[in-house]
Amino acid sequence: MLDPAQLFRLETDTTSHDLRASTMVVALGGFIDAGFAQKLMSQHILGTLEHTVVASFDLDQLLDYRGRRPVMTFDRDRFSEYDDPSLVLYRVIDAEGTPFLLLTGPEPDYQWERVAEATRMLASMFGVSLMVSAHGIPMAVPHTRPIGFTRYASNQRYLTENEPLFGNVQIPASAEGLLHIRLAEAGIDTAGFAVHVPHYLVQVEYGDAAIAALECVTGLTGLAIPAQELAAIAGLHRADIAKQVGENDEVTEVVSGLEQQYDTFTEGRRRRSLLAAELNELPSADEIGEELEQFLRSGSDEKEDTPGGERGAAHHADDSDDSDGSPNRPQAD
Repeated sequence: MLDPAQLFRLETDTTSHDLRASTMVVALGGFIDAGFAQKLMSQHILGTLEHTVVASFDLDQLLDYRGRRPVMTFDRDRFSEYDDPSLVLYRVIDAEGTPFLLLTGPEPDYQWERVAEATRMLASMFGVSLMVSAHGIPMAVPHTRPIGFTRYASNQRYLTENEPLFGNVQIPASAEGLLHIRLAEAGIDTAGFAVHVPHYLVQVEYGDAAIAALECVTGLTGLAIPAQELAAIAGLHRADIAKQVGENDEVTEVVSGLEQQYDTFTEGRRRRSLLAAELNELPSADEIGEELEQFLRSGSDEKEDTPGGERGAAHHADDSDDSDGSPNRPQAD
């Protein structure tokens, strides 16, 4: 592997000790981000909070320009602008003055392991102890129901009361996913959220998914990131979606079917939760065994002390013997 330190450049003269931040949010678009949830979330963070660039990656080594060509502007008779892609590490200050890092930009096409090691070096340099990410994935769910998400983490303490929807599955790899693995191997906790986006909204900006992603991040990290502006954008998206769905009978029918499917699934999970709660209230096997032993002991004591007990029965049997010592038996006809 080439030297990972040669892959990034520090963009500040301030010492890393003075720029320390315990949390790093990662937003590497490119693989999958249904509803542009991650993109909208990261744009909102940079558009709302104070931030400075602390490091940048050399994308010329990492990007396949012909595979996904950047945008240029041609103005009448000349090229005037070039949308230069960048992979940048920002230091952001939340609404309560708490610093955190935001790594955002296009997913690298090449040198994933080197990028992962360079990111680990930066995380160590700035004192990061937790990496967190959130993005959208397509799901067969309606936009008229609460948005769900799949949670994952390297440390079980971030997965309390988690009820996984998926078992052991193989999925296409991503640079962001590799960061979760490599940073966890280096002793840095990682956690992520895959926000469930209706499959028919995958290719459009869906503000509600971005709000859900932001709430997942702030709920886990405790960062104070206002969401008012993002909520306003989500409201416009919601109104536009409702209008388009209402004007198309086929789409309306699809949404209705998804609503029924969602409600049935949710009710099934609720009943399983109630059953689990009821089962938890049942006595354990040890408790049942102890009570049974107590019952048998008490029953044995009663038999010994009463005329109908074992001693009384034995005495009665002695009295009913014949003179020849044989017990009385019913005679055959």
